[in-house]
Amino acid sequence: MIEKTTTFDPDWVSPPGDTISDLIEERGWTQTELATRIGCTTKHLSLLINGKVPISDDIAIKLATVLGATAEFWLTREAHFRAKKAIRIEKQALDTQADWLGKIPVNDMVKFGWVQKHKDPGEQVAECLRFFGVASTTAWELRYIKPIAAFRVSSKCEIEPGAVVAWLRQGERKADSLDTQKFDNTIFKETLRDLRSLTRERDPKIFVPNLVGRCAKSGVAVAIEPAPRGCPLSGATRWLTQDKALLMLSLRYKSNDQFWFSFFHEAAHLLLHGKKLLFLETEGTLNDHQEAEADAFARDLLIPPHEARLLKSLGRSSISIVNFASRIGVDPGIVVGRMQKEGFIPWTHLHGLKVRYKWVQTGNR
Repeated sequence: MIEKTTTFDPDWVSPPGDTISDLIEERGWTQTELATRIGCTTKHLSLLINGKVPISDDIAIKLATVLGATAEFWLTREAHFRAKKAIRIEKQALDTQADWLGKIPVNDMVKFGWVQKHKDPGEQVAECLRFFGVASTTAWELRYIKPIAAFRVSSKCEIEPGAVVAWLRQGERKADSLDTQKFDNTIFKETLRDLRSLTRERDPKIFVPNLVGRCAKSGVAVAIEPAPRGCPLSGATRWLTQDKALLMLSLRYKSNDQFWFSFFHEAAHLLLHGKKLLFLETEGTLNDHQEAEADAFARDLLIPPHEARLLKSLGRSSISIVNFASRIGVDPGIVVGRMQKEGFIPWTHLHGLKVRYKWVQTGNR
């Protein structure tokens, strides 16, 4: 006899009819006998036992009365069977889509802790679809690949769309976990001026949480994530909603002058350009007016024009550069990077004044 407290949560696919057949066999009944007892036709009972028709609320109550347990047990048994059957069918469909995995950087996604590794191709497809928050590879194409189809880079830059959208999706996931205030252009602009002094903090464990927290108060979610192979991006910006923006950095160039220039460059897009635009920054990005504006904003915020006129006179003296950086309130590495860019010193000189960063593979990294 089945106890009324019985619960049901199997990890295998079996129709409720299997349980019904076992119980009537224990009682020595035929299907005709059971059909008579619960008041249905033998044909309907046969269909029910073979999983061809579902257990209705009415039949569940009658089964509970005649065979025991509760109506909830029989309805749960039916629901689990239908769900497991649907999952199995979906799994078979996902197995046929395993080729899609070749379009995304699965190994790097696993390495970075974005997804779990699965031996079964269908399970790996399902895992990656969950990462992207879509139900099918077709939906993935429409939601992620189509929006970047018009992105233009120079011929020297090789870009794999699947790698780019994986990186952007991780940024979305990080942004979802951040509580941000409603975006305010004026507050964000003031915040950027204040963040300029943060360039003098060389420890990422200190300045990154500070940077993320202060930007969140302006409606900007900052995400710093490693770029997978095929994604040669240093930064990106996009509007998630009218009130929340995503600013992503990849630490591609791994020095503090490049990091901060990239940050303020991306911030400029949010301040100066439309909310419907997606900006992806690569070494091969085709220059246009908006990129030039973002460059000028970052350049002049870090080293104001009236101070930049003095850069050429600093020569190659480390002491002069350190003193100059201290006086204007930025890290010396930023001054070195600007002087190299302007051609005042060779690219090979004074790298010791810069800070180099690297991704540390610990835990999910």
